[in-house]
Amino acid sequence: MISEKWNEGWKFWEDRDSFALVWGVPEEAREICLPHDAMIERPARADSPNGGNTGFRDGGTYTYVKRLYAPEEAREETWTLRFEGVYRQARVYVNEQYAGGESAGYVPFDVPLDDFLRYGEENEIRVQVRNGGAANSRWYSGSGIYRDVYLLRGPLSHIAPDGVRADCEEADADLAVVRVRTELKNRRPVPVELTLRTVLRDADGVAAGAEESRVVLFGGETRTLTQRIAVERPQLWSDETPTLYRCESTLQEDGQTVDSQSEMVGLRTLRLDAKRGLRVNGRSVKLRGACIHHDSGLLGAATYEEAHLRQMRLLKEAGFNAIRMSHHPAAPALLRACDQVGIYVMDELSDMWDRSKSEMDFSLYFTQCWEETAEAMVRNDYNHPSVILYSLGNEIPEIGTAHGAETCHRLAEKVRSLDETRYTLASINGVFAAGDQVGRIVSDISASLQATGEIGGNVNDFMTLMDGHMDEIVVHEVISERLERACANADIAGYNYRTARSEPAGVQYPNRVIVGSETYPPEIARNWALVKRLPHVIGDFTWTGWDYIGEAGVGIPAYRFGEGGFGAGFPCQLAYCGDLEWPGAADSEKGRGSDAGADHLGGRPDRFAGTGGIERHGNGLQQGPRLDPSGGLF
Repeated sequence: MISEKWNEGWKFWEDRDSFALVWGVPEEAREICLPHDAMIERPARADSPNGGNTGFRDGGTYTYVKRLYAPEEAREETWTLRFEGVYRQARVYVNEQYAGGESAGYVPFDVPLDDFLRYGEENEIRVQVRNGGAANSRWYSGSGIYRDVYLLRGPLSHIAPDGVRADCEEADADLAVVRVRTELKNRRPVPVELTLRTVLRDADGVAAGAEESRVVLFGGETRTLTQRIAVERPQLWSDETPTLYRCESTLQEDGQTVDSQSEMVGLRTLRLDAKRGLRVNGRSVKLRGACIHHDSGLLGAATYEEAHLRQMRLLKEAGFNAIRMSHHPAAPALLRACDQVGIYVMDELSDMWDRSKSEMDFSLYFTQCWEETAEAMVRNDYNHPSVILYSLGNEIPEIGTAHGAETCHRLAEKVRSLDETRYTLASINGVFAAGDQVGRIVSDISASLQATGEIGGNVNDFMTLMDGHMDEIVVHEVISERLERACANADIAGYNYRTARSEPAGVQYPNRVIVGSETYPPEIARNWALVKRLPHVIGDFTWTGWDYIGEAGVGIPAYRFGEGGFGAGFPCQLAYCGDLEWPGAADSEKGRGSDAGADHLGGRPDRFAGTGGIERHGNGLQQGPRLDPSGGLF
């Protein structure tokens, strides 16, 4: 299908009356170009109902409108709009009629237009976005149509959008066997005979392999054809050699090309076991991972491939070879950047299942939407060789219960049915998973410390020492019991902040593969020593590789209780826990005075507040600014 980026010429306004019945365009509407983040345009304010979750910035209700001319000859075609990401509760109307939508806010979705278009005249495309429910996110979500939009056009007999899926069944230095599955659709009421030709081209455009198949599609039929293509002396994709091939699919009728589609793919194989760990193309790989959020600093949630390319290159230069997308499916632009740079990806489905973490979050829709969200994530990821792991959820509190484990089972089976080439895990925080047994854990460890005379028995003494006794907490038998349920059906055990379990788990569960899906930066040296020594531990993902908006101040140290961490308060907007940060932040921080605006996004402070120590920024080491709570965004 012809894919045309459809970002320009939109009218935008913020709705003040969501019950408005007049279907028009108000005078205050302004013309914008997508991607567009409406949230970043609002100033941060201390009384935002979102609080520090989104950096004290509010969501709202928005409308986007654009005109689309459909010529008469378009009756013999099929037209679709593709939205790569709208946050959130997107509803798309064509000529005042509801045509499609998506609730989660982080996955691409298609809106077929054929049943709604008026041919030979202009049509109105209207997108309503409702992100006023607060709070609905634990991080900066952004608002509106924050990723690209495409207009897809093709003939009535065509290759389905996202209909080409290529994966490498086997590969070595001499030969790779690539399986290409192509979904074909016939919207005509009568049969049609078609020829599908698939060609794999290397980086120089030279055909490395090809296959041709003939098929008769009956009226209204959808069918998937499977072709296998042998590629001699393949250039295999990995973090060290991120070589890509172009998969060209051409559909012909009576010798004439009627449709075509082109996808960038990588040839690589994955293998996993507890004795040899993770192997890419037969070579052992350890994941030097960074967790990241999706915003781009001063750009907010607006997603640009150039920004993500820069981000991934800097992370690669800093020594990372993997990222974890926290805590939702990754943008297509980010995955393309990872493919090009050579960064492995752990993509993540959701931050919650049936239990909420904030008042209006995705848990309200999870039961109704999880299958279509999982399908959209896998469909988006399939042809990206960088994606090697699917995380089914992050720190899900109910995962250790019987029904929570059953949900994990259903999610894992669903993802495997869609993509059997990659591996699944859940990113599990053992303390959160302990649920109503936390009191027992505290009581047991407290009693042990009292018996050895380390604390006197009051809760304040225990809380003072708690940080130094996390190892005892995470190996407690209650957490072990919960983890046995949670890890029963995933391919990998994802351990959030549970370094102490990594080595004994290899003895107790000899076939369990472990990844440190989220760990404290001060633990990196200890974690990495374990990763290198233990074959069943395949990597470690630090929180975080890149600073981000929201969870304001979580990384800020303080001498007085309530001033640092989650208690940092307004006007703080950034998390201040990233190893790197977006450009311009450090420079803006240098010039910040006590009268700086509260909506200003500056750089993070020196981690040793007030000492003027050294801090690593995106382009190297430089003197860190001193903490100045009185000015701007500290």
